[in-house]
Amino acid sequence: MEVILLQKVANLGNIGDRVKVRSGYGRNYLLPGGKATLATPDNVARFEARRAELERAAQEHHASAEARANALKEFKLTIRAKAGTEGKLFGSIGTADIAEAATRDGHKLERSEVRLPDGPLRMVGEHVVTVHLHADVNVPLHVTIIAEE
Repeated sequence: MEVILLQKVANLGNIGDRVKVRSGYGRNYLLPGGKATLATPDNVARFEARRAELERAAQEHHASAEARANALKEFKLTIRAKAGTEGKLFGSIGTADIAEAATRDGHKLERSEVRLPDGPLRMVGEHVVTVHLHADVNVPLHVTIIAEE
């Protein structure tokens, strides 16, 4: 299946690129998410008419992600959780918990923007997680988990 990308997609291409993707990926992720459109002659003409508008929107989104990244650079998140005597948490801290705590502290984050490559956090201490704000903008976020009595 050949599609035209309407926005930058990581590991695939930039706005306006014509790429071949597997039909399931295109049908289930790119097309419903508004990230791409089928590469038919009508859609190609429609895209070329809207190209400037899409590129301007992408630049604004990137600039907003950069501004959010600058605000998050010096931010250190502290989360209180119940833990045992050896520092092991009762339960775990996941992406939803981190996003909720950051939003509560004044930095709006979505659950989907928080990346935990090693899985949920299960120990008390300092951890570094990645916040993925844009296809080109990743920010390390320092998370400190403190045991609560």
